[in-house]
Amino acid sequence: MLQLQEPITVLKGIGKQRALDLQKLGIVTVGDLLGHYPYRYEDRSHLKPLRDMQEGDTETVLGTIVQAQDLYPRRGLKLLRVSLRCADGNAVLVWFNQNHLKGKLQPGLQIVATGKVGKGHVRQISVSDFELLEDADDLRSFQRIIPVYRGTERNSSKAIRNYIEQVLQQEIAGLDEFLPEEQIGQYHLLGYREAVRQIHFPDDWQQLNMARHRLVFDEFLELTLGLQLHSIIEKKAGIAHEKAEPLAGRFFRQLPFALTNAQKKVILEIKKDMERPTAMKRLVQGDVGSGKTMVAVYALLKAVTGGYQAVLMAPTEILAEQHYLNLKGMLEPLGVTPELLTGSLSKKEREVVYDKLRDGNCKLAVGTHALIQKQVQFANLGVVVIDEQHRFGVRQRLALENKGRAPDVLVMTATPIPRSLALTLYGDMDLSIIDELPPGRQAIKTYCIGEAKREALYHFLGQQIAAGYQAYVVCPLVEESEKMDLENATQLADHLAANVFPQYAIGLLHGKMHPRDKADIMEQFRSGHLQILVSTTVIEVGVDVPNANVMVIENAERFGLAQLHQLRGRVGRGSSQAHCFLVAEPKTDEGKRRMTVMVKSSDGFAIAEEDLLLRGAGEVLGTRQHGLPDLKIADLVHDVKILEQSRQLAAEITEIGLEQPQYAGLRQKAERVYQRRLQLQDGQI
Repeated sequence: MLQLQEPITVLKGIGKQRALDLQKLGIVTVGDLLGHYPYRYEDRSHLKPLRDMQEGDTETVLGTIVQAQDLYPRRGLKLLRVSLRCADGNAVLVWFNQNHLKGKLQPGLQIVATGKVGKGHVRQISVSDFELLEDADDLRSFQRIIPVYRGTERNSSKAIRNYIEQVLQQEIAGLDEFLPEEQIGQYHLLGYREAVRQIHFPDDWQQLNMARHRLVFDEFLELTLGLQLHSIIEKKAGIAHEKAEPLAGRFFRQLPFALTNAQKKVILEIKKDMERPTAMKRLVQGDVGSGKTMVAVYALLKAVTGGYQAVLMAPTEILAEQHYLNLKGMLEPLGVTPELLTGSLSKKEREVVYDKLRDGNCKLAVGTHALIQKQVQFANLGVVVIDEQHRFGVRQRLALENKGRAPDVLVMTATPIPRSLALTLYGDMDLSIIDELPPGRQAIKTYCIGEAKREALYHFLGQQIAAGYQAYVVCPLVEESEKMDLENATQLADHLAANVFPQYAIGLLHGKMHPRDKADIMEQFRSGHLQILVSTTVIEVGVDVPNANVMVIENAERFGLAQLHQLRGRVGRGSSQAHCFLVAEPKTDEGKRRMTVMVKSSDGFAIAEEDLLLRGAGEVLGTRQHGLPDLKIADLVHDVKILEQSRQLAAEITEIGLEQPQYAGLRQKAERVYQRRLQLQDGQI
């Protein structure tokens, strides 16, 4: 009996060299081979007649090779033209710069080819994929839905198809059903073994769709349970915080503004979570300027009220220090004095904070990754708040959680994440969304301009500064790059100071500066001593200067939509009209579309959905950054309904207990996802 973990060399036709070649596709074992799904299918059961083919469509033809000849239409371009005799007429197949093919395409051989239909009376196909039908078996199996695989030069799609067919003809251990029959019926799922067979060799399109649905469902289910596995394994009782909230009550009564309904709703969700005897795990998504900090303050004060310690971790020293200063100003009148812990503190300063945390004299700590160092110990940690969660990894979050005994965890992000991605990335968390801006905030006016309008831009910038406002100018690079002809932040700051705005104070901020220098520059800008801040994307997250109302982004086409939206969100923090100028001359359709989306929309979630459509999940977030294993068959853009169904089943399974015997196979799969995620996060693979 064939085992899924056996090396692929156990299969006929795969020697050492072919096995090495298949490793490029991530295929090492028999199981890997079965998990190498087709990326498309050709329906050869009903080939379209030549006369019905339309120019520009992608079609498949079957015929006998009559002649193959090389043509040279122009210098540097070689064209291989193959004349074909089909059942209903003649066709021409064309390849560009494929020197190695002519020897294979001998007259008399039968070929099936797929490609785009060109102009002309005789049907011409620009071939994207082809296969020679070399024997009677090929002809007999021709009229069916054929899977097409990503292959290599040594292992073609046809070769991979033959290997998989060879596997599926044998008895295989490891393809057993791992879901109870009741739940298969409840969710109308195809059996697992049958789904694997049908995804590779479908009987018809309906069976193929059912097979794909089952495998997508499985992939999401395994991923969701894998992400939840830490909390499922730990199963620690959490802290049931007190219902009385004297500190929070005093804090919110003293605010000079009213909370939005969205903030009130999320605070109520957090209140319910924190008063339960199980640990809260909640993600709060809110667009830039939506007031997430007020929500975080509620959670911090609720913990402190009951005598517990609270901690807020931010990804950068600039943001951590800003949180520290804001919380200090807001909470000291209530008798709560925060402590700041960052890497740039001196050893002596850090030791003082360590002592206060260890003996419980510090009730509220704010800091960076320095909070997860071994030296940091809490007396009784009650709540962990993590800002800009997407900047941290899984292990970093767990490291901070493990400083206490199952503290409540609240993570926040101002980076709008499409619902499908949020449900996947944060599968172990409940999701709250603040989808309402505080009253008085105006939508930021956004413009896309080219170099021709730079003088007008600087004139407008001068008018705004003369009126008492401040401005950011953001550049994508710090140092000269031979590859990209971009404005250098240092050069631009010097140019603006010497030639454009000599009358104003201009500062420079970039990632290679010492943390203390960064903090000093930001404080000068925050206090109004600098009128213009030239910066790299270190100001992308969290910087809050209400008087800054103009944002200029150089070479804006170089940034993704989500990043552009984050940068734009640094202005418009006050009540005055804010402006964002995207200096860009995009050459690609995608670049032009990004600029159009930014000019037309200020809705971060709509922009995030567009970013997902344009770039795909892996590009938008980076799977290694998040420790998210690659999805083999599921599509986060189009399979959201299946994702939500699988999450529903995951919740049912968690309630019953993943450790129950009927879920033994599923638990193994979830554990592999969990371990792989941690390995990815640590850069081990």
